[in-house]
Amino acid sequence: MAGPAPKSNEPLPHPPKEQLPNIAYCITSPPPWPEAILLGFQHYIVMLGTTVLIPTALVPQMGGGNEEKAKVIQTLLFVAGLNTLLQSLFGTRLPAVIGGSYTFVPTTISIILAGRFSDSDPAKKFEKIMRAIQGSLIVASTLQIVLGFSGLWRNVTRFLSPLSIVPLVSLVGFGLYELGFPGVAKCVEIGLPELIILVFISQYLPHVIHSEKHVFARFAVIFSVAIVWIYAYLLTVGGAYKGRPQKTQISCRTDRSGLIDAAPWISVPYPFQWGPPSFDAGEAFAMMMASFVALVESTGAFIAVSRLASATPMPPPVLSRGVGWQGVAILISGLFGTVNGSSVSVENAGLLALTRVGSRRVVQISAGFMIFFSILGKFGALFASIPAPIIAALYCLFFAYVGSGGLSYLQFCNLNSFRIKFILGFSIFIGLSVPQYFNEYRALNGYGPVHTHARWFNDIINVPFQSEAFVAGCVAYFLDNTLHRKDNAVKKDINKNWWDKFRSFKGDARSEEFYSLPFNLNKYFPSM
Repeated sequence: MAGPAPKSNEPLPHPPKEQLPNIAYCITSPPPWPEAILLGFQHYIVMLGTTVLIPTALVPQMGGGNEEKAKVIQTLLFVAGLNTLLQSLFGTRLPAVIGGSYTFVPTTISIILAGRFSDSDPAKKFEKIMRAIQGSLIVASTLQIVLGFSGLWRNVTRFLSPLSIVPLVSLVGFGLYELGFPGVAKCVEIGLPELIILVFISQYLPHVIHSEKHVFARFAVIFSVAIVWIYAYLLTVGGAYKGRPQKTQISCRTDRSGLIDAAPWISVPYPFQWGPPSFDAGEAFAMMMASFVALVESTGAFIAVSRLASATPMPPPVLSRGVGWQGVAILISGLFGTVNGSSVSVENAGLLALTRVGSRRVVQISAGFMIFFSILGKFGALFASIPAPIIAALYCLFFAYVGSGGLSYLQFCNLNSFRIKFILGFSIFIGLSVPQYFNEYRALNGYGPVHTHARWFNDIINVPFQSEAFVAGCVAYFLDNTLHRKDNAVKKDINKNWWDKFRSFKGDARSEEFYSLPFNLNKYFPSM
């Protein structure tokens, strides 16, 4: 006898989706060329934020001026384009932008503050520090290259489940909250309008003005940045910031970056352009730990990209292959001298969700823009002079999208399970609380809780605990794999039997469509 029919006012369950629905173009379905070029340019605009902010913060501390800063930004842009192409062709094959990473900044600052770089000539001091950073990055790259290409990282990520993925991916996005509104507030009269206009154009305007081509939702970044950038320029030429504090002028004015005057018209970055790298064992080990933290964060970012691009969950062999190529990206960063390592761009992952376009071709076109504008220095510097609060407003939306992409894996978990409630809540809370302690301690004392005479040792301990995604991901991974994992009820709560088909490349037929290598290379480099 059939059970009673559900009442009309009872909540209906939403069926879980292995692939994110309502995506206009997935990885293998490129949009028309004109649209793809505009979308690629939009990715280029978004990745400029990290590309400009990191050298702007580090180069002056190294003794460099505007010319050095412009050259470093050009180099970072060129290397980002090269690495993005390599990752999309031979790595995970996801539409992931590989750019600069804030994870490497604390270790880089420790190298800058090392006592051995004392020179009366700022230019020589800059080159000495740059060569030391290059050497540590070259050594640190071996960690990801070995873990990725040997398959060791594949063995680690095979024990990931939808439950342990949630804290890792969520805090890859939400954990960057300090780069969002605090950056907007540095020039609130520019940053806040950008945030409001971006949300209005992308979320409200498409429901007011209906268009088959989804122009406003898909190109909201170009529209909003153009409007607010012109507004900021009018404020600048109108004298709105005359007599204002120096910090305000640097944040708000459109003519204070110094990049356009300092950048050459044409310049091609090349390896060892700053001279031969120098090596220090302690600094290399510290940078290696930063590389490991970036590896864990990029694992979460890769998973977010696969979800937001409407691909199936990424098989561990593909993820391991991508990690190996990210190690190559760090090696290239060290060879060229970008003052920073490389990892997956979280903001560009969020842009996939905003545009609902996860096409691989679009990101490859954006890589072309990166290389093109890095060579034509003046034109690249023009776009790089966009005020930082505008970029911070974009971060508010994109990091939120990535964080919510992590939360979407909860659909595969039983949220009525107390085991899941404990692991989920505890790992996210600790992932936020521990880095908050380390960051507060550093802000108050000028150094981390672990403070010895060996800076490299301090960084090895302090840097991992400053990363929200790293702490939350490690805690969730440990608890999920040690707490009653073999119980049948636990396996049902995380849908283990269903998830197992994504643990190998051949477990799901769709993996071939999304992740197989081009030019029939799978024949020579099979995914296990």
